[in-house]
Amino acid sequence: MAESTPISLEEGTIKLNNVTLGKGVAYYGFVNLYGCSVGDESRIGTFVEIQKNAHVGKRCKISSHTFICEGVNIGDDVFVGHGVMFTNDRLPRASSPDGTPLNDGDWTLEYTHVGDHTSIGSNVTIVPGITIGKNVLIGAGSVVTKDLPDNAIAVGNPAQVVRFQDPLPS
Repeated sequence: MAESTPISLEEGTIKLNNVTLGKGVAYYGFVNLYGCSVGDESRIGTFVEIQKNAHVGKRCKISSHTFICEGVNIGDDVFVGHGVMFTNDRLPRASSPDGTPLNDGDWTLEYTHVGDHTSIGSNVTIVPGITIGKNVLIGAGSVVTKDLPDNAIAVGNPAQVVRFQDPLPS
């Protein structure tokens, strides 16, 4: 098998079909980007989907098979492991009680924010409406169901803060 080579944008910010890619963004094949923005020098792995109105900051690494839905705002210098799932609808349904199919306007979008310098382990699920502070470490396989403060180390299902790490130097 041939080694995968990223597509890299070196000249400057590019906007195409409501997608804004900053300078030096690199992404691999089979990436779905819809109306989102990705900051300078970020790297996007294969089989990643980033939906409309989602934002990835500068110098982030988004690993393969990750889903970043509408309403997610990821800060700068964030690591997102393989297979991380963000969600934005607390009560997802395909149809109403009478069987009428639901449309885009029939649900409530909940926003999620991930602070700068955070690391999210592989296979983490983040429920909607969560704020994750700066310099947070989330262990692989965790399910984040509540806000996490700055410098927290959280693991488990549901994710629990087990200790705090030193703050980053100013």
